[in-house]
Formats: sequence, C-alpha cells, structure tokens
Amino acid sequence: MNKYMILVVEDDPSVKSLITTTLQMHDYRYITASGGNAAIMQTTSHRPDIILLDLGLPDMDGVDVIKKVRTWSNVPIIVISARSEDTDKIDALDAGADDYLTKPFSVEELLARLRVTQRRLAIMQNEN
Repeated sequence: MNKYMILVVEDDPSVKSLITTTLQMHDYRYITASGGNAAIMQTTSHRPDIILLDLGLPDMDGVDVIKKVRTWSNVPIIVISARSEDTDKIDALDAGADDYLTKPFSVEELLARLRVTQRRLAIMQNEN
C-alpha cells in the first residue's frame, strides 16, 4: 500500500472514475471531492499528501481553491483541467499549483507526475 494519501477533486464522474481506478490499481490511498468547498473541507480534515484538482468545479473555480488552501498549507497541488490556454495554466501556477496536466491526459503521464511529486515530498521529509 502506498503511504501517500491523494485527494481527487473532480466533478465529472467518468474522469473521477478513471483517476481513482488508476490510483487503486497502483496501490494509492485516496479520497474524493466533487466541488471546491468539499475539497477545502477534505483538505482540512484529512490532510492529504497530494491534491489532484480540476479547475472547472460546480461551486467555485479551482484557482480559488488553490488560493484558499495556500493560505495555510503547502500540500502539492497538481491541476488536471480541460483548460489549455497559457493564461489558465499561468493563473493556476501563480496561485500556487505545483503542476498542470491538460485533459485529455494519459494514465502514464499522471502516474509519472505523481512519482515526481512523491520524490519532492520524500526529499522535503528527509530535510526536516
């Protein structure tokens, strides 16, 4: 079992299923949220190690979720969004996202980005 807990924030059931099935097949622990407010509550209550965040959420924009989480947490946030314009990517990264993956994406690329993030987390934990 993978020791990292991942919060998947996605309102599209088919995309959420693809991501969670992939995580499950690779022994990741995960929790889910379908909206921004739920994502913030899950982050405060479960303290995930990594957040996979869609920007187009039903109750608030994902960039606002990033900004709120960044007021009290440095948890790595990987945006997974259909928004492919440079300005969207720049806004999310400037708000505090650590990485940006554009839909549609390959499962292999998602897993590679998770591995990169895990390496960074391991380095940070060893420094403390």
